[in-house]
Amino acid sequence: MALLIKNGNIVTATDSYVADILCEDGKIAAIGHDLSAPVADEVVDATGHYVFPGFIDPHVHIYLPFMGTFAKDDYNTASRAALVGGTTTLIEMCCPSREEDPLEAFDLWLGKAQGISSCDYTFHMGVSRFDDNTEQKLRTIVERGIASFKVFLAYKGFLGVNDDELCKTLKLAQELGVIVTAHCENETLIAERQQQLLAEGKTGPEWHEPSRPVQVEAEGVHHLMAFAEATGAHVYVVHTSCEPAIRAAEEAKMRGVNVWVETVIPYLTLDSTYAEQGDFEGAKYVMSPPIRAVEHQNCLWNALRSRSISTVATDHAPFDFVGQKEMGRDDFTKIPNGLPSIEDRVNLLYTYGVKRDKIDLHTFVDAASTQAAKLFGLFPRKGTIALGSDADLVVYDPMYRGTIAASKHHMATDYNPYEGWPIEGRPSLVTLRGNVQVRDGQFIGKDGIGEFLKRDCTH
Repeated sequence: MALLIKNGNIVTATDSYVADILCEDGKIAAIGHDLSAPVADEVVDATGHYVFPGFIDPHVHIYLPFMGTFAKDDYNTASRAALVGGTTTLIEMCCPSREEDPLEAFDLWLGKAQGISSCDYTFHMGVSRFDDNTEQKLRTIVERGIASFKVFLAYKGFLGVNDDELCKTLKLAQELGVIVTAHCENETLIAERQQQLLAEGKTGPEWHEPSRPVQVEAEGVHHLMAFAEATGAHVYVVHTSCEPAIRAAEEAKMRGVNVWVETVIPYLTLDSTYAEQGDFEGAKYVMSPPIRAVEHQNCLWNALRSRSISTVATDHAPFDFVGQKEMGRDDFTKIPNGLPSIEDRVNLLYTYGVKRDKIDLHTFVDAASTQAAKLFGLFPRKGTIALGSDADLVVYDPMYRGTIAASKHHMATDYNPYEGWPIEGRPSLVTLRGNVQVRDGQFIGKDGIGEFLKRDCTH
């Protein structure tokens, strides 16, 4: 199968130029001017459009048992939504509880995607306990192609690890060359604040953020940095929401700690007033760490522009408002944490980042694709436009104008946190290994062709 994309403005993390791209057998076979392909199945004229490498979301939840319920998407809906939004590869958090066997959990999560996902996928392997049997099982999982772990410094008794387990996980990761992604909050301080607020009768969603203030997140980052510095492990701070947490990571990096920072699109675009809306509407915006006061957004954009923040993900964790978010009507601690955003990340980052002159196009591509590929063992197969790379391409129409609405999104949730938001640009064509999966905002491709991506360790 051959696909020829002509006259597009090709933009990578480092380069921008007008050229043609020939895709054959799932790979980029040629890049140049006036290319021809007599046997091409399709020729696409991309004049006036950008051509980006397929975007990578390095932090999603699809199969997720959490807080007494399950995330609403499955790989059928989530992968279609991702592709419509220009994301061709997902890295899902495989998050077994402390009672689950790691190998059994990995096979369970893998089975939820195989033959169902319409985009490519891989996993961060969650480590929720570290006992006498854990090390060998983690070694086996790494041998099977997983090059990253995930630890929680929150959710005590369910997903969270203690300091002894954290240290053992980091030491093993350092030995194997695995990077450790980490949710950084102090669970003890959170529990204390939650109990205090509830005792005072403060039960609404507007109290979620005060129960997990910026100091709690920053302390979690400080804690991880101390252990990373002691072990030499490579660490990646997920969903960073505020200036003190960024500063803690930057200070550690200056000391020589191998640390990278992720933020997610809700923190760049939403602020705490959304969670303070009346009639329980604020529950739609409850996630952890919480969406912060608006003054933290400038810090995040500045850190993204300077590349102190390496990646922009989603932390996609989709729950319905009716029947799921409503579980916490009388107690904010029971509201399932998370927002659906896998479909809208790229368009929001382009519209409210690039178009508002907060970041340039190269930073956009780097943060939404290339850095994730480099950090997590996918580059140069993914994350760039180069000879031999997978033909995962996004032909992007910068002239498109539209609005976000739950009535037309492909995610399974009954609401969209960006309802009515205007977007200025969207993918007009999305390919996965040369297969056209999306055209003009609609999934028109092949279901279930997504591949599990086996990765090499990165250090």
